[in-house]
Amino acid sequence: MSEQKHVTLRVTGMTCAACANRIEKVLNKMDGVKANVNLAMEKATIKYDPSKQNIADIETKIENLGYGVATEKVTLDIEGMTCAACATRIEKGLNRMEGVTSAAVNLATNSAVVEYKEGVTSVEDILEKIKKLGYRGQIRNEEQDDAVRKEERLKQKQRQLAISIILSLPLLYTMLAHMPFDIGLPMPHWLMNPWFQLLLATPVQFYIGGPFYVGAYRALRNKSANMDVLVALGTSAAYVYSLYEAWRTLGNPDYMPRLYFETSAVLITLVLVGKYFEALAKGRTTEAISKLVSLQAKEATVIRNGEEMKVPLEEVVIGDTIVVKPGEKIPVDGMVIAGASSVDESMITGESIPVDKKEGDYVIGATMNTNGVLTIRAEKVGKDTALANIIKIVEEAQGSKAPIQRMADTISGIFVPIVVGIAVVSFLIWYFFVAPGDLAKALEAAIAVLVIACPCALGLATPTSIMVGTGKGAEQGILFKGGEYLEGTHKINAVLLDKTGTVTKGKPEVTDVLAFREDMLDYAVSAESASEHPLAHAIVEYGKKQAISMKPLEHFSAITGHGIEAVIDGKSILIGTRKLMKERSVAISVHEDKMGSSPKDVLDF
Repeated sequence: MSEQKHVTLRVTGMTCAACANRIEKVLNKMDGVKANVNLAMEKATIKYDPSKQNIADIETKIENLGYGVATEKVTLDIEGMTCAACATRIEKGLNRMEGVTSAAVNLATNSAVVEYKEGVTSVEDILEKIKKLGYRGQIRNEEQDDAVRKEERLKQKQRQLAISIILSLPLLYTMLAHMPFDIGLPMPHWLMNPWFQLLLATPVQFYIGGPFYVGAYRALRNKSANMDVLVALGTSAAYVYSLYEAWRTLGNPDYMPRLYFETSAVLITLVLVGKYFEALAKGRTTEAISKLVSLQAKEATVIRNGEEMKVPLEEVVIGDTIVVKPGEKIPVDGMVIAGASSVDESMITGESIPVDKKEGDYVIGATMNTNGVLTIRAEKVGKDTALANIIKIVEEAQGSKAPIQRMADTISGIFVPIVVGIAVVSFLIWYFFVAPGDLAKALEAAIAVLVIACPCALGLATPTSIMVGTGKGAEQGILFKGGEYLEGTHKINAVLLDKTGTVTKGKPEVTDVLAFREDMLDYAVSAESASEHPLAHAIVEYGKKQAISMKPLEHFSAITGHGIEAVIDGKSILIGTRKLMKERSVAISVHEDKMGSSPKDVLDF
C-alpha cells in the first residue's frame, strides 16, 4: 500500500450541517479516501491513497455535488528568464504541479500569475519548483488572506440583511392588522394593498432569498435535503399562496385576500439574521490562528553574495545565513553559527527567563532575540518550523470531530426529511380534521413546521464550540490534539505540570527586594533602564511602581549572557550572575546566605 497523502481543501457553497454531511459521506465512499468536513471552518481534511485516487478526482466529486473548491492566487516576480522558451518552461513546470490549477508566465513583465489550491500546495512549494527549474521567484502581490475574505463576506451579509430588513419592516407592520384586538396604531389602506406587498416581498423572496433556492436545488439534485430545502419550501408556499390570493382580487374587487407576503419576507430576514450571527461566530473562532500567525517575523536579513539584504520570510530557504539583531524576532528555526545573545522563548516554552544562546545552539522561529547579534543557519523554514507545526495542530484540532459532533451530524442528516414529512402530516390533519377545507390554516401549520424546525443550530453549535474551545486554549498556550480530547476535559480531576514555566505569565516580575544599602534600588533601576534584557525591563517596571527617580548614566555596557556594567555618579555598578561576580572578584558570599539556597541573580556594587 502506498503512503497516504493529506490535503485540506477550502469548500465553498456549504450552508448547513447537511451540506457538510453530504460531502463527507460521498468522499468517504471513494476508494482509499477518508474525509472530515467541517462546516464552521468551511474546510475538508482529506487523507487519500494516491495509487487509487488523485486530488483532481476528489475536487471533481465535490464540484459534482454542487459545491466549489476555493483557490488562491499569487503574483510572482521571476528572475533569470531570457527568452520565450524560459517562460514556457516555467509555465509547463508549474502547471504540472499537483494543486496548481493554472499558471501564466509573462516574459515581458518577468512575472507569473499562479492559481493554486491551498492545502494541496503552497507558495513555498511553487517558489521551490521555480528554483529547481533554474530561476528565482519572489512574491509581488499576494491575494487577500482568509481574514480579509471573511471580512468581505461579512460585509456582503450585512448589506443583504439591511436590504431585507428595509423591505420587510412595512410587511411586518401589516401583521399588526391581524391582531385579535385593536392596538390603536394607524394602518394605511395602501399598506394592505396586495400589489404593494407583492412589490416589497418579491425582491426579498428571489433576490435576497435566491441562495436558498440554489442550495435547495443542489441538495435535491444529489438526492438529499438540507436547511435550504426547508426555507425554500416554507417561504415559497407562503409567497405563492399570497400571489394566488392577490390574483383573485382582479376578478372580484370586493374580495378580501388572505395574504402571507409578510410571512415569507420576515422569515427570510430572520434566517439571514441567524446566518449573520453564525458568520460572526465563525470569524471570532479563527482569531486564535490569526494571533499565532502574527507571531511570525514578516522578513529576514540574509547574507547572499557577501551582502546583507532584507527578504520576505517566504523567500528564506534551508541553508540561508541569517543575521538577527537585538530586538528582532528570529525568522526561522536554525543553528547559531556566530554570536551570543539571550533569547526570549516564552512564546514556545512559557518560561519567563531568557535562554542564553551561543555558537552551536538551536534557536526557534518567532522567539525574540534580546540583546546580542546572532548569525544563524536556516534549518527549518515555512511549514516545517515549530510555530507552523503548532498552527497546524490547532487547525487540525479545530477541524476534528468530537464524539458528540458525530452524533449531531447523524441526527442532522436525517432531520430535514423527517421535518418535511411532519409538515405534510400537519397540513393534512389541519385540512381534513382541525379546520376542514380551510387551505390557508392548513398551509400556515405546514409553513410553521418547515421554517421553525431548522437543523442548522444543531449542526453548527458543536463544531463552533470546538473551534472556540481550542482557539481560546491556544491563546492561553494550551493545545488540544483533537475535539475528542476537549470533550473529555470534564473528566479531569488532577493536572500534572512538568515545570513552573507552564503556569507563568511568560514575562519576569520583581517579587522581592533584599536591599544591602538604602540607595541600591535607585542605582539598579537607573542602570537597567538602558538594557533590552527582559529581566532589566522587570526591574525598571518595579522601579516605576516604587516611584524611583532615575539617575543619569555616565557609561553603560551589556555583558552578553552575564549582566551589565554602568557608571552612575562616578560609581561603578555591576549587575549580573554569580559567574560574573566571581570573574570580577566581587565577594558575594556574605549576601548569599540572605538570598537563600535557590540560584538567583545578585546585585552588588
